Amino acid sequence: MWGMASSLTVGFDLDMTLIDSRPGIRACYLALSERTGTFIDADLAVTRLGPPLVEELIHWFPADQVPVMADLYREMYPSRAITATPAMDGAREAIDAVRAAGGRTMVVTAKYEPNAKLHLAHLGIEPDVVVGDLWAEQKALALREHGAGVYVGDHVGDVRGARTAGALSVAVATGPCPAEELRAAGADVVLDDLSAFPAWLAGYREASLA
Repeated sequence: MWGMASSLTVGFDLDMTLIDSRPGIRACYLALSERTGTFIDADLAVTRLGPPLVEELIHWFPADQVPVMADLYREMYPSRAITATPAMDGAREAIDAVRAAGGRTMVVTAKYEPNAKLHLAHLGIEPDVVVGDLWAEQKALALREHGAGVYVGDHVGDVRGARTAGALSVAVATGPCPAEELRAAGADVVLDDLSAFPAWLAGYREASLA
Protein backbone atom coordinates (compact mmCIF):
# COMPACT_ATOMS: atom_id res chain seq x y z
CA MET A 1 0.00 0.00 0.00
CA TRP A 2 1.31 3.48 -0.86
CA GLY A 3 2.44 5.83 1.90
CA MET A 4 1.59 3.91 5.04
CA ALA A 5 0.75 6.19 7.96
CA SER A 6 3.93 5.25 9.85
CA SER A 7 6.05 6.96 7.18
CA LEU A 8 3.63 9.30 5.43
CA THR A 9 5.31 11.81 3.12
CA VAL A 10 3.08 13.82 0.80
CA GLY A 11 4.42 15.90 -2.08
CA PHE A 12 2.58 18.87 -3.57
CA ASP A 13 2.98 20.75 -6.81
CA LEU A 14 3.08 24.55 -6.45
CA ASP A 15 1.51 26.54 -9.33
CA MET A 16 -2.28 26.11 -9.43
CA THR A 17 -2.08 23.44 -6.72
CA LEU A 18 -0.91 25.34 -3.62
CA ILE A 19 -0.82 28.85 -5.11
CA ASP A 20 -2.83 30.74 -7.71
CA SER A 21 0.18 32.07 -9.55
CA ARG A 22 -1.75 33.49 -12.52
CA PRO A 23 -1.83 37.17 -11.39
CA GLY A 24 1.87 37.28 -10.57
CA ILE A 25 3.00 35.39 -13.66
CA ARG A 26 0.78 37.55 -15.85
CA ALA A 27 2.35 40.69 -14.38
CA CYS A 28 5.81 39.30 -14.95
CA TYR A 29 5.14 38.40 -18.59
CA LEU A 30 3.73 41.90 -19.21
CA ALA A 31 6.86 43.42 -17.65
CA LEU A 32 9.10 41.17 -19.77
CA SER A 33 7.16 42.20 -22.87
CA GLU A 34 7.55 45.86 -22.02
CA ARG A 35 11.27 45.48 -21.25
CA THR A 36 12.06 43.60 -24.47
CA GLY A 37 9.54 45.15 -26.85
CA THR A 38 8.34 41.65 -27.74
CA PHE A 39 4.63 40.84 -27.72
CA ILE A 40 3.64 38.17 -25.18
CA ASP A 41 0.00 37.18 -24.76
CA ALA A 42 0.11 37.03 -20.98
CA ASP A 43 -3.56 36.05 -20.70
CA LEU A 44 -2.93 33.04 -22.93
CA ALA A 45 0.29 32.10 -21.14
CA VAL A 46 -1.41 31.82 -17.75
CA THR A 47 -3.93 29.33 -19.13
CA ARG A 48 -1.20 26.75 -19.66
CA LEU A 49 0.85 26.86 -16.47
CA GLY A 50 2.72 23.77 -15.37
CA PRO A 51 5.54 23.10 -17.82
CA PRO A 52 8.91 24.82 -17.36
CA LEU A 53 9.25 28.52 -18.15
CA VAL A 54 11.35 27.89 -21.26
CA GLU A 55 8.49 25.93 -22.85
CA GLU A 56 6.33 29.06 -22.72
CA LEU A 57 9.06 31.50 -23.75
CA ILE A 58 9.78 29.54 -26.94
CA HIS A 59 6.34 30.69 -28.18
CA TRP A 60 7.47 34.33 -28.04
CA PHE A 61 11.24 34.44 -28.54
CA PRO A 62 13.74 32.84 -30.95
CA ALA A 63 15.29 29.72 -29.45
CA ASP A 64 18.72 31.30 -29.05
CA GLN A 65 17.23 34.11 -26.93
CA VAL A 66 15.21 31.88 -24.59
CA PRO A 67 17.94 31.24 -21.97
CA VAL A 68 18.65 34.96 -21.59
CA MET A 69 14.92 35.77 -21.47
CA ALA A 70 14.40 33.09 -18.82
CA ASP A 71 17.14 34.65 -16.68
CA LEU A 72 15.60 38.10 -17.10
CA TYR A 73 12.13 36.81 -16.21
CA ARG A 74 13.42 35.10 -13.06
CA GLU A 75 15.29 38.26 -12.06
CA MET A 76 12.13 40.37 -12.44
CA TYR A 77 9.87 37.79 -10.81
CA PRO A 78 10.33 38.47 -7.07
CA SER A 79 9.36 42.14 -7.25
CA ARG A 80 6.33 41.53 -9.48
CA ALA A 81 4.88 38.11 -8.75
CA ILE A 82 5.26 37.22 -5.07
CA THR A 83 2.89 39.66 -3.37
CA ALA A 84 0.35 39.33 -6.22
CA THR A 85 -0.02 35.58 -5.69
CA PRO A 86 -2.55 34.14 -3.21
CA ALA A 87 -2.77 30.64 -1.77
CA MET A 88 -5.29 28.30 -3.36
CA ASP A 89 -8.38 27.40 -1.35
CA GLY A 90 -7.48 24.68 1.12
CA ALA A 91 -3.71 24.91 0.60
CA ARG A 92 -2.76 25.62 4.21
CA GLU A 93 -5.31 23.13 5.49
CA ALA A 94 -3.91 20.41 3.23
CA ILE A 95 -0.38 20.93 4.56
CA ASP A 96 -1.73 21.05 8.13
CA ALA A 97 -3.67 17.81 7.61
CA VAL A 98 -0.50 15.93 6.68
CA ARG A 99 1.30 17.36 9.72
CA ALA A 100 -1.61 16.47 12.00
CA ALA A 101 -1.33 12.90 10.72
CA GLY A 102 2.33 12.85 11.75
CA GLY A 103 3.52 13.08 8.16
CA ARG A 104 6.05 15.15 6.25
CA THR A 105 5.29 17.53 3.39
CA MET A 106 7.32 18.50 0.37
CA VAL A 107 6.83 20.77 -2.62
CA VAL A 108 8.15 19.57 -5.97
CA THR A 109 7.73 22.11 -8.76
CA ALA A 110 9.00 23.08 -12.18
CA LYS A 111 9.36 26.64 -10.89
CA TYR A 112 12.80 28.14 -10.27
CA GLU A 113 13.50 26.96 -6.73
CA PRO A 114 14.44 30.33 -5.13
CA ASN A 115 11.20 31.87 -6.41
CA ALA A 116 9.16 28.89 -5.22
CA LYS A 117 10.61 29.38 -1.73
CA LEU A 118 9.76 33.11 -1.84
CA HIS A 119 6.10 32.28 -2.60
CA LEU A 120 5.84 29.81 0.26
CA ALA A 121 7.56 32.13 2.75
CA HIS A 122 5.32 35.05 1.76
CA LEU A 123 2.19 32.94 2.30
CA GLY A 124 3.41 31.33 5.51
CA ILE A 125 3.24 27.83 4.05
CA GLU A 126 6.12 25.77 5.41
CA PRO A 127 6.71 22.36 3.83
CA ASP A 128 9.55 20.24 5.16
CA VAL A 129 11.28 20.12 1.77
CA VAL A 130 11.14 22.31 -1.36
CA VAL A 131 12.59 21.09 -4.65
CA GLY A 132 12.36 23.20 -7.80
CA ASP A 133 13.30 22.94 -11.47
CA LEU A 134 11.74 19.48 -11.98
CA TRP A 135 8.93 18.79 -14.45
CA ALA A 136 6.71 15.76 -15.11
CA GLU A 137 8.66 12.48 -14.92
CA GLN A 138 11.69 14.34 -13.49
CA LYS A 139 9.65 15.02 -10.34
CA ALA A 140 9.97 11.33 -9.53
CA LEU A 141 13.64 11.92 -8.68
CA ALA A 142 12.76 14.10 -5.68
CA LEU A 143 9.66 12.08 -4.73
CA ARG A 144 11.69 8.88 -4.57
CA GLU A 145 14.61 10.53 -2.76
CA HIS A 146 12.32 11.70 0.05
CA GLY A 147 10.09 8.63 0.09
CA ALA A 148 6.86 10.37 -0.92
CA GLY A 149 3.97 7.94 -1.09
CA VAL A 150 1.47 10.53 -2.38
CA TYR A 151 1.91 13.37 -4.87
CA VAL A 152 -0.73 16.05 -5.33
CA GLY A 153 -0.82 18.16 -8.49
CA ASP A 154 -3.08 19.84 -11.03
CA HIS A 155 -1.44 18.85 -14.33
CA VAL A 156 -1.13 15.61 -16.29
CA GLY A 157 2.64 16.14 -15.92
CA ASP A 158 2.15 15.81 -12.16
CA VAL A 159 0.26 12.57 -12.68
CA ARG A 160 3.13 11.23 -14.76
CA GLY A 161 5.61 12.28 -12.10
CA ALA A 162 3.67 10.49 -9.37
CA ARG A 163 3.28 7.34 -11.40
CA THR A 164 6.97 7.30 -12.36
CA ALA A 165 7.82 7.54 -8.65
CA GLY A 166 5.41 4.75 -7.73
CA ALA A 167 3.43 7.23 -5.61
CA LEU A 168 -0.32 7.60 -5.38
CA SER A 169 -1.41 10.31 -7.80
CA VAL A 170 -3.91 12.72 -6.25
CA ALA A 171 -5.01 15.35 -8.78
CA VAL A 172 -6.88 18.60 -8.17
CA ALA A 173 -8.90 20.10 -11.01
CA THR A 174 -7.75 23.66 -10.27
CA GLY A 175 -5.25 24.12 -13.10
CA PRO A 176 -5.28 23.85 -16.88
CA CYS A 177 -6.29 20.17 -16.98
CA PRO A 178 -9.94 19.25 -16.39
CA ALA A 179 -10.89 16.30 -14.20
CA GLU A 180 -11.52 13.96 -17.15
CA GLU A 181 -8.08 14.65 -18.59
CA LEU A 182 -6.43 13.99 -15.21
CA ARG A 183 -8.31 10.68 -14.87
CA ALA A 184 -7.37 9.68 -18.40
CA ALA A 185 -3.71 10.38 -17.59
CA GLY A 186 -3.90 7.85 -14.76
CA ALA A 187 -4.66 9.88 -11.63
CA ASP A 188 -5.69 7.56 -8.81
CA VAL A 189 -7.84 10.23 -7.14
CA VAL A 190 -9.30 13.45 -8.57
CA LEU A 191 -10.54 16.18 -6.20
CA ASP A 192 -12.29 19.42 -7.12
CA ASP A 193 -9.72 21.37 -5.09
CA LEU A 194 -7.52 21.08 -2.01
CA SER A 195 -10.44 21.84 0.31
CA ALA A 196 -11.41 18.18 -0.15
CA PHE A 197 -7.93 16.90 0.68
CA PRO A 198 -8.09 16.63 4.51
CA ALA A 199 -11.20 14.42 4.37
CA TRP A 200 -9.67 12.31 1.61
CA LEU A 201 -6.44 11.92 3.61
CA ALA A 202 -8.34 10.82 6.70
CA GLY A 203 -10.11 8.11 4.71
CA TYR A 204 -6.88 7.07 3.01
CA ARG A 205 -5.04 6.69 6.30
CA GLU A 206 -7.92 4.73 7.77
CA ALA A 207 -7.87 2.34 4.82
CA SER A 208 -4.08 1.94 4.99
CA LEU A 209 -4.31 0.99 8.66
CA ALA A 210 -7.11 -1.49 8.12
